[in-house]
Amino acid sequence: MITCDFAILPVGCDSTGCKDYVAAAVQVVKDSGLDWQLTGMGTQIEAENLKELYEVIAKAQEAVFEVGAGRVYTVIKVDDRRDIEKRTLDKKIETVEKMLD
Repeated sequence: MITCDFAILPVGCDSTGCKDYVAAAVQVVKDSGLDWQLTGMGTQIEAENLKELYEVIAKAQEAVFEVGAGRVYTVIKVDDRRDIEKRTLDKKIETVEKMLD
């Protein structure tokens, strides 16, 4: 299972607000059928392989351009763990939560 955290940042926009750009990118992720989570600082997705992961991110980036961004900066963090099957985003959280008092 591959997990990823990414953020697409529009550059040079007229406003400091990003909600329209974020909504366009997240809609692509939602429509992809992959499991995902929206956070206050980015979007996390789960994929079976790098190809499907990068295809969704590329489409999300294109959606931000379609909203009107002239330039975007994309940050991608990928955890490609192959020693444990189905290591989902939720499982990662559960592991840490079990350790807390």
